Amino acid sequence: MPDVRHLISIDDLTDEDLTSIVTRGADFSAGRATGDRPLAGLVAGIYFAKTSTRTRTAFSSGALRLGAQIVSYGPNDLQTNTGETTEDTGRVLAGMLDLLVARTAADPAEMRSWASQGGMSVVNAMSADEHPTQALTDLTTLLGRFGRIEGLRVLYVGEGNNSAAALALALPRFRNITLELRTPPGYGLAPATLARALATAKRTGSTVVERHDMEALPEDFDAIYTTRWQTTGTSKPDPDWRDVFAPFQVNSTLWKGSPDAVFLHDLPAHRGEEVTAEILDGPASIAFQQAENKMHSAMAVLEWCRTGPVGSPATGLTVEGGAGARAVATAG
Repeated sequence: MPDVRHLISIDDLTDEDLTSIVTRGADFSAGRATGDRPLAGLVAGIYFAKTSTRTRTAFSSGALRLGAQIVSYGPNDLQTNTGETTEDTGRVLAGMLDLLVARTAADPAEMRSWASQGGMSVVNAMSADEHPTQALTDLTTLLGRFGRIEGLRVLYVGEGNNSAAALALALPRFRNITLELRTPPGYGLAPATLARALATAKRTGSTVVERHDMEALPEDFDAIYTTRWQTTGTSKPDPDWRDVFAPFQVNSTLWKGSPDAVFLHDLPAHRGEEVTAEILDGPASIAFQQAENKMHSAMAVLEWCRTGPVGSPATGLTVEGGAGARAVATAG
């Protein structure tokens, strides 16, 4: 039986794994991957307890393209709704499925309990604290655009949500990265997540900065990234939260200091809130290419779960640590 690998957090991946998945995703995106069907004869469960357009379609279509058959579950389809324990559910599914892709927006411990059953690979398609496959999509998109990840300068503007957390854990794995996070006060990265990102940056000679204002913003970013302010199924305790978020809108002002930057968004977007239509639909935007890359990245993840790393690292994807590391966090 082949090795069974799980992706529940970016931290589950070795540097080799991360590099391999991102490289492979870029190969799928560019049409460089072979026509092999490494999942032929396997069955993948696609379980989404929360709404999804891109991620659910990406993993469903990706699994089919790789030769797997899929069983799809919505939020009301499993007996967990009638009181069955998640452990019992995982034990049953592990006896019938080869892979399980799950979005729960809950504690990732639930997914780890399924992964402990053995025989079934588990992929986190979004939990409460992290969206690891989104970060892999983001890196795949950056690699496709720039031909490298090392040395890139990325500005993230908006809430320190699960997409931001995954990006902060993944991007500094590569050398000489600059990741500037500007998050509204009270809506930053979880302290433990920021600490993990800073430790990684120190190892690789990268820089991670988080501030809670939009003052003294550096220039010459390669990419500017945001996510929607109001995540489906969640609410913010502060009734005036929109006033707090308003200064963090991504608009044309940001491009005055970074005229050649591309725009990223994990979608769906709310034009006029976190980003203006001028930017989302303008020439700098590669957000919809990023969305398509979800399928290519999903294929790379599914393949890795069953076969391990494929191919060799691409140029510009070296992730070994370097001397003179610098990692900074400042409170705005």
